[in-house]
Order: sequence, then C-alpha cells, then structure tokens
Amino acid sequence: MSTITILGAGNMAAAIGGRAARAGHTVEVMSRDADRARALAERLGHGAVAGTFGERPAGDLVVLAVLHAGAVDAVGQFGEALSGKVVVDITNPFNADGSGLVTGPGDSVADRVAAVLPGDAHVVKAFNTVYGGAISSGAPMAAFFAGDDEVKPLVAGFLESLGMRPLDAGGLEMAHALEWAGLLLVGVSRNGAGFDVALGVDAV
Repeated sequence: MSTITILGAGNMAAAIGGRAARAGHTVEVMSRDADRARALAERLGHGAVAGTFGERPAGDLVVLAVLHAGAVDAVGQFGEALSGKVVVDITNPFNADGSGLVTGPGDSVADRVAAVLPGDAHVVKAFNTVYGGAISSGAPMAAFFAGDDEVKPLVAGFLESLGMRPLDAGGLEMAHALEWAGLLLVGVSRNGAGFDVALGVDAV
C-alpha cells in the first residue's frame, strides 16, 4: 500500500484516515493544531504518524479535510511543498443556512485550490457525497470523483483499496456539480434518508 497524507484533524479526517489505515495505508496527519494531529494519529493507530503542517507531505495523495472557508489558505501555506502532489478536495461550500452554495459554475472550491497549487500539482474532487459516519462504517459504497485524467487512476485505485466503488464524473469542471450533489445529499438526509448515507447510482 502507500502513504496518504490528511490535512485536517476533524471528523472527516478521522473517517477517511481510519478507513485508509485499516486498508493498510500508512497515514500521515497534518493540522495547524499539532496536538490535534498527534491525538488523531494515535487514535487511528496502524502506524499513523503526525507530520508538521506546512512541510512537504509524505503522501503522493493529500486529502484536504478542512472546512471550505479555510481550504485555499491551508493549501497556500504549503506552497512548493505540494509540488507533484495530488490534492483531494472533499469540501462542501454550503452557505450559512445550507440552502445553497457559496460557489458558482467554474468557481468550485477545487478550482480555487488548483489556482494556488504549484503548476505540476493536481486537484481531484472526491468524498463530498458521502458522510463521515458512512465512511467509518467500512461498508461498501459509491464514491464520485472528478479531476484530471492523468491522476484519475491513482485516485480510483485509492478508493477501490478502501472498498469503495469509484464513479468518474469527468474533469475538474465537474467539481461544481459534485458540490451541488453534496447539497442534494443533505436534502435527502433531512427528508428521511438519515445522515449515515452516500449518494450512488444503480445499473438497471
């Protein structure tokens, strides 16, 4: 398996990091709060370690598990340390009351993150159409993703290693559509589906 770096130490960082660690990946946790990073690494076990926020991540795949409002700033603090990395943006940029998004077509959080990354880094949108509780359950589930073709095999392989079914939604221009899909997930959750679910597709 490989080393995966998680930027953040909240619920989604714990869910994705935990599932990755159980799947045999080495997990590195980075957070502005070094104590939280160390605590999460200890909680994850399986050889997980805490890295230093802002230094070059050990993983080729870097999961951006922070709130959308801080995503661009978090990535910007790494600068050239993210050269050659694949950054997986999991954010959902909901507005204050969860009735819409603060982004628009061609202006997804993934697009904003891509704009501050080194030229040889890549952004992929993923994990924003599934709740942390569902990820932590270990159950098989679908996972939509969107990004550059050249790094899709890496991301799809990672998702498959977690027991998830990767669903390719297209290029990075589809990131905004996936952000709306995250809003759809909240809508169906509020209207009876519950909050431990994931969006998916069924073949008929």
